[in-house]
Amino acid sequence: MRVIVLGAGVIGVTSAWYLAQAGHEVTVVDRQPDAGLETSFANGSQISVCHAEPWANPAVFSKLLRWLGREDAPLLWRFRLDPAQWAWGLRFLAQCGPTRTRQNIEALVALGLHSRTSLQVLRTELNLQYDQLEKGILHFYTDAREFEHARPQAELMTQLGCPRRVVSTAECLVLEPALQHIGPKIVGGTYTPDDESGDARKFTQQLAQRCVSAGVVFRYGSTIAAIQAEAGKISGVRLASGEALAADAYVLALGSYAPLLTAPLGMSLPVYPAKGYSITIPLAEGSEAPIVSLTDDGYKLVYSRLGQRLRVAGTAEFCGYDTSLNRARLEALKVRTKEVFPTLKAAGEIEEWAGLRPATPGNVPLIGASRYSNLFLNVGHGTLGWTLACGSGQLLADLVSGQVPAIDPVRYRP
Repeated sequence: MRVIVLGAGVIGVTSAWYLAQAGHEVTVVDRQPDAGLETSFANGSQISVCHAEPWANPAVFSKLLRWLGREDAPLLWRFRLDPAQWAWGLRFLAQCGPTRTRQNIEALVALGLHSRTSLQVLRTELNLQYDQLEKGILHFYTDAREFEHARPQAELMTQLGCPRRVVSTAECLVLEPALQHIGPKIVGGTYTPDDESGDARKFTQQLAQRCVSAGVVFRYGSTIAAIQAEAGKISGVRLASGEALAADAYVLALGSYAPLLTAPLGMSLPVYPAKGYSITIPLAEGSEAPIVSLTDDGYKLVYSRLGQRLRVAGTAEFCGYDTSLNRARLEALKVRTKEVFPTLKAAGEIEEWAGLRPATPGNVPLIGASRYSNLFLNVGHGTLGWTLACGSGQLLADLVSGQVPAIDPVRYRP
């Protein structure tokens, strides 16, 4: 079939790759001049299958109350006269019960395990190099209550096939000596040896090049104005230039912007943008920086080594489609990084970034056919787009091709 993929982020490009491998004629459309230049550009860099826990969980209520009104809060909700924001918020609260939380974790882990295996196969077959490290992820805690809460979570993840080991403060410092300066404040951690890290943008752009070699056509610099429907099917895509594109099937992989294009079709997607921030620090020679990818629980930040760079990312700001840089939130990242790694030295200018994560209320993505028979969705991956990308792309390609997927698709059905 002729398939048009809307979006050239990590989700769109992995979808395009697996569709092309299934024998389809694929065109990818994106407004940017290259792949991976929006949400995939500077994320937290973790392949965090064994830490794939949704924001919506029973413990979130007390945290939200503590964070309310704090400009540097890990999760900041800016109240807006936006019905979509309020509808999403109510759905989020409905996902916070223990039963729904358990179901969402199981869905995320199943897709995550499949995705990580698919990534490893792709990396080997295509010789992809994207500053990847296979040294696991260490989640460290500075609050004793949060550390105790992590113990049953670690047990659950291990039961689901994700080994997550509870470690002492001393073990944290052995796993990552660069934490020695904040060691006295660490009360313990959890370590997932099978998790990975790497630069999502580099991966996306390299895979896009492999897609071109496989016959995929990329239409960069093409802003999508509308998806057109006729007689229960999608009839084409209209670009801002006025050009119309047509295919047999369409894949919507536009992240946070997907609901803006489906609303005129009568489809209300439970996806809302959660703005995340990151800084990327070029490391001076001999700079004391971590090698193991880290998650700083108290501040909900991640630290990932990318060659001679350190990526620090995190927080979530619900403020609609505003992508401007909030100085207070960026400074909070820098201050905390200095506290954790006081001897770290930058070799040049620190890169600042903010991007919109496409979040569903339960953090489980929407993958599969829509109410229009030839429109397929691959959206709503929230903070786990990089973690779930390869598995999501492969699942999507199987569904488009009418093949039996490697994992049960029901959990992700739109």
